[in-house]
Amino acid sequence: MEDPAALEQFLQDFAKISGYKLLVHGGGTLATELAKQLGVENKITEGRRITDAETLKIVTMVYGGLINKNIVACLQAKNINALGLTGADLNLIRSDKRPVKEIDYGYVGDVKEVQGDLLAELLKLGIVPVLAPITHDKNGQLLNTNADTIAAETAKALAEYFDVHLIYCFEKKGVLMDPEDDNSVISEIDANLFKEYVEQGIIREGMIPKLQNAFEAIHCGVKDVTITKAQDILLGKGTRIML
Repeated sequence: MEDPAALEQFLQDFAKISGYKLLVHGGGTLATELAKQLGVENKITEGRRITDAETLKIVTMVYGGLINKNIVACLQAKNINALGLTGADLNLIRSDKRPVKEIDYGYVGDVKEVQGDLLAELLKLGIVPVLAPITHDKNGQLLNTNADTIAAETAKALAEYFDVHLIYCFEKKGVLMDPEDDNSVISEIDANLFKEYVEQGIIREGMIPKLQNAFEAIHCGVKDVTITKAQDILLGKGTRIML
C-alpha cells in the first residue's frame, strides 16, 4: 500500500482476474506512520494491533478513507466498477468487541455475521466490493478488525453462493521456512505441519492468525486458500493450504 507503483501493478493484475471478485485490504504500515506523526503510540501484540480510542480514529481515517477510496479510484480507471465499503456500510459485517482476557485489545472486533446474500447480489450486479477492515457492533461503535479475518469470513459467507478461492497477498512469495530467504517457500501446509512449524518457531507473529483464518475458511466450504506475493496473483505460485 505504501508503494504506489507496486499497488498500481497489483490492481492491474487484480483487474485481469475473470469472474466475480472482491478485494479486502489492510494498510497497517500507513496507519502506523500516521500515528507516529500524530504522537499516538502504536502497540502490537502477537501480530495484532492494540486499538485504543485514538488509534481507532486513525485506522478509520486511513483504512476506510485514504486507502479504500484510492483503491476504488484506481480500479475505476481500469473499468472495474468498484464500491468501497466498511463493515458498517449496508450492515455488511457485524462484530463484537473482543472481550478482555490476558490482553485488552481495545476497540477490536471479532466478526459475528457477514451479509453474504447482499455481497452476492452486489457481485451479480457487476459491482466489485472493496472492503476496508473496519466493522461495527450495530450499536453505533466502529471496531478495528483484522483484514485477514475479514477476508476469511467474507469468503466463508460467499461459499454458500459461489465456488470461492481465497488468495492472501502480501510482500513475501508465500509462507517461508526461513524469513530471510525469499525462495524458501513452503509449497503446501496441512494442519499437522502448521502445528509443528509454530512449535519450531518457523511460523510466528502475524503469519499465525493468517493461517488460522485459512484453515477455518477451508473447513467452512472455501474451495482453496493460497498465500502468495501480491505480484504473483496471476501466476499460481505461493503456499497452498490443505486440510
